[in-house]
Amino acid sequence: MPDFATIKGPDGSLAEAMIYADLPALIAGAADFIATLAREAIAARGRFTIALSGGNTPKPAYERLASISLDWSRVHVVFGDERCVPPDDPRSNYHMAKAALLDRVPIPARNVLRMRGEDPPEEAATSYAEELRADLGDDGRIDLVLLCLGDNGHTASLFPGLAVVTETSRTVMACYVEVVGMWRLTLTPPPINAARRVAFLVAGDSKAEVLRQVLQGPRKPIELPAQVIRPSERPAVWLIDAAAAAKLERRA
Repeated sequence: MPDFATIKGPDGSLAEAMIYADLPALIAGAADFIATLAREAIAARGRFTIALSGGNTPKPAYERLASISLDWSRVHVVFGDERCVPPDDPRSNYHMAKAALLDRVPIPARNVLRMRGEDPPEEAATSYAEELRADLGDDGRIDLVLLCLGDNGHTASLFPGLAVVTETSRTVMACYVEVVGMWRLTLTPPPINAARRVAFLVAGDSKAEVLRQVLQGPRKPIELPAQVIRPSERPAVWLIDAAAAAKLERRA
């Protein structure tokens, strides 16, 4: 079982944390967390919509999730961000999610809405915004957005200094990320913050300092874009291992 803690920022903001002893425990806990939310959403509303993240930590969590029994016909998958590469490119978030999860479960193809990284970036962003709006329908909300945390404080493809960090109207944007030298597609802060739940997966001692800065340092979201994620319904939950949590001041 994880340790449950409330993390309080210097501005009074709160975050929920589930702190696991090590990486394997975090992976198992993350898969169980997703499955629990899926069952609750299906029971309450007849479907569960999850925005998947790329990254090293989610991959084994997806593999673990694939072994859990769910009504996959009622699970809908969207993506939080994508690299502008073809879907069979190893760098593609869709490619990773397909191999780790989607090809391992009986989820209908029509329930998977991928970002078309092979298309011109601006065109792909506009198309995805329209497809997402149609898929979510009148409700317009994602049940769970999964996010990771980069060494520079970015999350999804909200990188430091980019205009997308302060976007307030569009739901999907294309942006050229100079630090990685490529175009990316990403959900903007509004649809992420409107989600019923937002969960960050963070692991390893290399993330301890940036995690401390994001949660308990001064508020500077242009430099640390993960700080712009402040869900409207309830605080984001941080699923983290003990190594990543090492520098946090926490309350049980």
